[in-house]
Amino acid sequence: MKSILLSFFISQLISSSLYAALTFGVVPQQSPLILIKSWTPVIQYLEKETGQKIDLKIESSISKFEEVLYSGGYDIAYMNPYHYLVANKKKGYKAKIRADENLVGILVVNKNSMINNIEEVKGKKILFASPNAFAATLLTKYELSKKYNINIEKNEQFTYVNSHDSVYKGIARGIGDVGGGIERTFDALEDIKAKEALRILYRTQAYPSHPVAFNKSISEDLQKKFTNAFLNIPKDLLENLSMKNIIKTDDKEYDIVRDISKELSLPKE
Repeated sequence: MKSILLSFFISQLISSSLYAALTFGVVPQQSPLILIKSWTPVIQYLEKETGQKIDLKIESSISKFEEVLYSGGYDIAYMNPYHYLVANKKKGYKAKIRADENLVGILVVNKNSMINNIEEVKGKKILFASPNAFAATLLTKYELSKKYNINIEKNEQFTYVNSHDSVYKGIARGIGDVGGGIERTFDALEDIKAKEALRILYRTQAYPSHPVAFNKSISEDLQKKFTNAFLNIPKDLLENLSMKNIIKTDDKEYDIVRDISKELSLPKE
């Protein structure tokens, strides 16, 4: 009898370990409620296609997301390109897929602002989502410095306000003069009043978009299952994420981001 019970418990442990939920982290560029609403149908689709239970993890801030990611706390994660560099170096995450549209950083101003060209940004109060938001913060700082000799770190006023949505709302309400974001989150902004109060002042060059990357603990077979599921995802689910198509990517595609991080002297670990 004891041996039967022991066998039963062992089989249950094996079963539970085989079907333990994977954690899927999403960088919180928007409010948690918006992200849960848009990503939950995607997670449900992935569970159906892969047969794997998945727990969607949305942190309260980008800095908290970075803390969990850099400790290897997600099995799968959707992250910005700079996050990927650090996660790859620290914990061996590997990028496999991304949206086919490249990433473009933007600077927005209030529609009624007297700021009409990029040179007039100098000396103004700038809002950013977080220090390591790739296109919204790092690319805009990089291009302002490289092309216009505007050194944000040394000469300008700037504040970090937690998310892209917070940036847009802050500029709409006059909390700052200029705000950094990306086209995708600006287009997806649900606060119509705030959106209509803004105009885009500047767009950066385009770079590889946010990857979905896998922790090295995830088997190659399971990575292939998820990759194929993403590549065949229904268009209506992608629309919820403000994406059009998913394509394959790899680590090498993000070498250009590594080059930029070197010029900005960003830490890799």
